Amino acid sequence: MTRTVRDALADGGPTFSFEFFPPKTDDEDRLLWTTIRELEPLQPSFVSVTYGAGGSTRAKTVEITERIATDTTLLPVAHLTAVEHSVHELRGITGRLAAAGVTNVLALRGDPPGDPQAEWVRHPEGVEYASDLIELLHGWGDFCVGAAAFPNGHPRSASLDDDTSRLVQKCRAGVDYAVTNMFFVAEDYLRLRDRVSAAGCDVPIIAGLMPVTNIGMIRRSEQLTGAPFPAALGERFAAVADDPKAVRAMGIYETSKLAERLLDEGAPGVHFYTLNRSKATREVWANLALGVRA
Repeated sequence: MTRTVRDALADGGPTFSFEFFPPKTDDEDRLLWTTIRELEPLQPSFVSVTYGAGGSTRAKTVEITERIATDTTLLPVAHLTAVEHSVHELRGITGRLAAAGVTNVLALRGDPPGDPQAEWVRHPEGVEYASDLIELLHGWGDFCVGAAAFPNGHPRSASLDDDTSRLVQKCRAGVDYAVTNMFFVAEDYLRLRDRVSAAGCDVPIIAGLMPVTNIGMIRRSEQLTGAPFPAALGERFAAVADDPKAVRAMGIYETSKLAERLLDEGAPGVHFYTLNRSKATREVWANLALGVRA
């Protein structure tokens, strides 16, 4: 029987996982597979492969996920988005994944192609919400299904309460776990967990982290999450902005301490957004392995 993220979470200890995105060039492809091989010896609980807006990397996502399943010892999770896909297309993609032995899927509504902030338009033969996709997946096979969670609220949510209700809706549709987008303050995750628990949902919420290794990544994080970078932490990075080595060291340290705080608070796992590079992730991993709690 194929192992699942659900199995990894049931093992008792925290999960550790990595996220990759499909490359666009041959050089990026070589970098991705170098990174995968460098991270494989760490024996992560699973790795996930993202899915471009509007399915723009659909073929690449499926290809990479299949190759991870067949050519490595890693457990792959395929992202799947509803945007600009008919139900027929979505069923075809999941059928191909299942044929390759990939039964772990992260179900997302997805952003519109071109402009993530553009109006979200349902495919005329598709689904409206991630919860609809989750229900379909359970009808199509024995999939272990994850969902996205947003400590600072999804940019399209009217409020944190509205965002919480969306996650609870996904929970009731049958998700086995959730993974947050990146965040940088432990209390943001803890408040999310409390809101979801108070709403009657006990789905495990894995914390998504990204080490800031250069000043430009602060702006990148804001673009990816739709949330402003924490002001106090931003000031600390700004104070050493002229020293790239100091910026990088601070990013590794802050992410290491954040991960340890979250694990101390009972987070069931930590998911690293690697940006297809391994060095920073391996350094944070090493800090956690050493149990540094200064």
